[in-house]
Amino acid sequence: MACEVEWIPLGDIVNLSSGGTPDKKQPAYWDGEIPWISAKTLTGDTVTTSNLFITEEGLHAGSKLAPVGSILLLTRGSGLFKRIPLAIVNAPVAYNQDVKCMTSKVATITNEYVFFALKALSPELTNMLETTGIGAGKLATDRLLDMPIPVLSHDEREKAVSFFSALSRKIMINNRINDYLLEVGEMRFADLETRGTLSKTVHIADLPHILETGKRPKGGAASCGIPSVGAENVKKLGEFNYSSNKYIPRTFADNLKKGRVNGYELMIYKDGGRPGQFIPHFSMFGEGYPYKEFYINEHVFKLDFGDRGLNEFAYYYFHTPYVMKWLETNGTKAAIPGINRQNIEELEFPDPEQESVQDFCKRIQPYFTAIFRNCLENKQLQSLRDTLLPRLMSGEIDVSKVDLTQLTNNHLSGCGSFCSVCCPSGLASEFHEWFREHFFFGYGHLCKADLG
Repeated sequence: MACEVEWIPLGDIVNLSSGGTPDKKQPAYWDGEIPWISAKTLTGDTVTTSNLFITEEGLHAGSKLAPVGSILLLTRGSGLFKRIPLAIVNAPVAYNQDVKCMTSKVATITNEYVFFALKALSPELTNMLETTGIGAGKLATDRLLDMPIPVLSHDEREKAVSFFSALSRKIMINNRINDYLLEVGEMRFADLETRGTLSKTVHIADLPHILETGKRPKGGAASCGIPSVGAENVKKLGEFNYSSNKYIPRTFADNLKKGRVNGYELMIYKDGGRPGQFIPHFSMFGEGYPYKEFYINEHVFKLDFGDRGLNEFAYYYFHTPYVMKWLETNGTKAAIPGINRQNIEELEFPDPEQESVQDFCKRIQPYFTAIFRNCLENKQLQSLRDTLLPRLMSGEIDVSKVDLTQLTNNHLSGCGSFCSVCCPSGLASEFHEWFREHFFFGYGHLCKADLG
């Protein structure tokens, strides 16, 4: 049975403000300690920092500060036709003129509820988009404020927020686990370098390996078919932007001899970017993440040593200053910034026969397995959230009849650790104390076995 919903204009519920951009010709305004949010950095459901920072002087001269708990919505940008970026502010950030900051002005309606209501209305927001003179998307402020928002009863609002917040928390926990595992791997790799146990090197060309790229058909990507991953998604391990999905036809994929990703190969950003600048990026995929079957395009290299652990070792090695500088220097020389096969195969690489390399390869494998499984789990949780959000917020599903514990598989106990049932190869015992410290919320711990 559906529940009653009152539809109220957004302008009656929230206060709305626009940000700004300090004068970029004024050095005193930039490189400070205040994160500054633009279209490029408004990518997830939460926001805490940015790749650009302004000073207090820059804030007062041309921007605004979004308080913790407020909502940021991108209202202008070329990417709006693919996705409407919307995020909860978890730490004070400044924001530019293309971003709107919202805070509830109704005591009984929380910012969190407004956030989930707007997430549920993503299709309606997309339909409201106008096109600017330069082809970018634009959400007009007057139409945005006039847009009706579904408002459930007080008890139903609380239950809806509890449910979707539980899903968001689990996603956040998985992300924090991934960040920690990557950090531990970095520390252990740095320890190898510090102890000088990687001194013996060979060239990649002298090692058994496969180095190849893929391609897309003439005319570019298709609107459906088999996923084709480009350089835009070779950023960082565990990071993938599904809104940039591109595809190749089934028949084209079946005839490709190169470029299929089997899992646990090193992905290398091959070419692209601004003239005169090449910034290396690397990633890796596996365990069915981001897709069970997919290919790379002609802007990505796939490097496979035929040894899973060695590929994972290579992920860390390629982030060392030596490799980064080598690729950056060679990539910048090209007319179109990028690297070629020779640039990679001429790289000096730690001899895999060294005991320290072999030991690291064995140790690192369960880390990457856990990371990819968390990423895949997050994809499933986000899909569940996006499916249920419109139905719950519109009253199609009676929120009062929803069993939160059943839906969220809320296997929570007082342990506060990563469940040993689902933690590969003994990671649970290795990181028990860290998980106890970071993930005990008072309502238990997340058991990954329940989320499958």
